[in-house]
Amino acid sequence: QLQASGGGLVQAGGSLRLSCAASGRTFSVYSAGWFRQAPGKGREFVASFSYRDRSTRYADSVKGRFTISRDNAKVTVFLQMNTLKPEDTAVYYCAASPFANDLYDDYRYDYWGQGTLVTVSS
Repeated sequence: QLQASGGGLVQAGGSLRLSCAASGRTFSVYSAGWFRQAPGKGREFVASFSYRDRSTRYADSVKGRFTISRDNAKVTVFLQMNTLKPEDTAVYYCAASPFANDLYDDYRYDYWGQGTLVTVSS
């Protein structure tokens, strides 16, 4: 089970840190991903962290502003979001995948958190 938290309302230019806590399994054997879904749009890839080599990958729209990381206990994954923009407004979902590559594809993920809402005001 995955529990996402940390969403909220923030002004443009501000920061938020999302957390995704795993229970029953850890991110030592699962890769992690963050996806988001804006109102009226489909779900899109945001960032991923591979359990195998700790490599990260980002959508072009968030590169340089967002950072995905994993805690040393390997039970929580974070998404640090800086310089937020109104277009970042969405429900953010964390997910866990048994795979170590092609993590931009949501079909690679077996487990999903419930989502946390991020609203960025202009």
